[in-house]
Amino acid sequence: MEAEPGVATPGASPSPATLGSPRAPRLPSGPRPAPVTDVASLCVCDLSPAQCDINCCCDPDCSSTDFSVFSSCSIPVITGDHQFCSQKAAVYSLNFTANPPQRVFKLVDQINPSIFCIHIMNYKPALSFTDPEVPNENTFDRSMKTPSGFMSNMESDVSLTTNREAANTANYKYGDPVQISHASSPSFLRLPSPLTSSLCTDGNPAGFLMNKAVACTRRVRVEQCEETEALSMAHYSSPVILGVPNSATRVPITIQSITIRSQNHTLQRLEDTAVLHPALLTGQGGICINVVLEVKYSLTYTDAGVISSAGVAFLLGSLSGAVADVQQKFEIHFLQQHTKPVPVSGNPGYVTGLPLLAGFRPHGGSGIVQTLNRYRQLTILQSTPEQDCFARLGPRTPVLFGYDVQSGCRLRLSSAVPCELAAQKVAALLRGQAFPDYVASFGNSRPQDILDWVPVHFVTHSSRGKGPCQLPVALRVEVEWTKLGSLGNPQARVVNVTASLLSAPLPEVRMGRDGAILLSSAVRFVDVSAPAEAGLRAPPAIHARLPPGFFFPFG
Repeated sequence: MEAEPGVATPGASPSPATLGSPRAPRLPSGPRPAPVTDVASLCVCDLSPAQCDINCCCDPDCSSTDFSVFSSCSIPVITGDHQFCSQKAAVYSLNFTANPPQRVFKLVDQINPSIFCIHIMNYKPALSFTDPEVPNENTFDRSMKTPSGFMSNMESDVSLTTNREAANTANYKYGDPVQISHASSPSFLRLPSPLTSSLCTDGNPAGFLMNKAVACTRRVRVEQCEETEALSMAHYSSPVILGVPNSATRVPITIQSITIRSQNHTLQRLEDTAVLHPALLTGQGGICINVVLEVKYSLTYTDAGVISSAGVAFLLGSLSGAVADVQQKFEIHFLQQHTKPVPVSGNPGYVTGLPLLAGFRPHGGSGIVQTLNRYRQLTILQSTPEQDCFARLGPRTPVLFGYDVQSGCRLRLSSAVPCELAAQKVAALLRGQAFPDYVASFGNSRPQDILDWVPVHFVTHSSRGKGPCQLPVALRVEVEWTKLGSLGNPQARVVNVTASLLSAPLPEVRMGRDGAILLSSAVRFVDVSAPAEAGLRAPPAIHARLPPGFFFPFG
């Protein structure tokens, strides 16, 4: 490729004779190829599909109504490759004098002020990266005969398109809009949500694997409720989802349940799942029934990113009056096929009566390893009617959040048992088969989020009594937790866990020749929340100066 000053006239090149040097043989050259990216259709600030991005003047989804709330263009100029001497530039601006404001677009030729720039391209693939050809048994000999220089085939028109059919692109990826079947072209499954206010905006597409729950308000005239699509069940259950993008795989939406909420807020679930349409009852003072209040989508997908089934649940209600503000709620959840959801003990804070989540962190690991049964993750001794520690070795009592528990049993040891062996067996009996070293801070802490787990501080206390052998006799677990969040809906969070193993000299715990040893376990929950204080705004300070003699003749 050749380089020359950017102030030169496009298409012209200086003559080598004027530089006082012999004319060198010129490489075959020609005008540079068309740019790979059309700057007129490029918009780098368009981040939300089928939705207007604030201050993104090049977003094709923005209308004149959206421009009225813009302050400026976040990216006013979009250019292609900056290495060329002359290139196309898309310039965007806003005309606020128009009513409503309008977008101004100009496509201009921009001159590169750099002294070194590309004027003529004689090797077209130089502007992009092509996938190298992997030699095989059929193409190896031909590849060995090909010269290694990149100028060997500079006159040939090398195609920049690569074979993408081999790549597995026929599936959804995280964040991709869920497509539905449409008469002309694929459209998207819309999930209404608030935009700049609490009013519902129907242009928000649902993203794959993006669980979402939103609420918005819709203002409707009750006399027109039968014609309003957003209030009808058919509007949300009739779309047919595409199993994979741009394919012929059709996945219909099945109505799973219909719940009716009466005017006194009682709920009744219908056995029939047929579509109900809004109906205006004129004889009862203008009441519209079968109005959609809540929509809950549940989409099942495979591990390959293919949507296999879809369901929806409705909550219907009624409207009255001339004009009503309807608050609608929309949810969408994605469930992987042939998998069961992991049970949690709260969302996010712990719920009283549910087990504490606990596990282990492998050496050098980045997550927590848990057992599938959450009732077996953190346990203590279970009291039995026989009061014999070895009568039932398997069952243990799970530690439930908020419940203080104390249990125990009696253990008979023969005097012939060595002290060290007895101490090991008793300690293993108190701690269980696998005592965890981490406890989840919240009821829904994920194993991969190591910062949402607190370590278990395990300490050992020995009695000051005289004796050559110390035997464990008790395990005390203390869980400190605090309230987090607002006063109206506080969330329980575990902040510290301490497990204490208490030992005593063997003569003090033995009773008689083959005396029984009393072993005990206890769990105590301690609320360490700081007293809640009302967050009142400080009163404003008044800085005022009175004129001289204001209190005359009293001051």
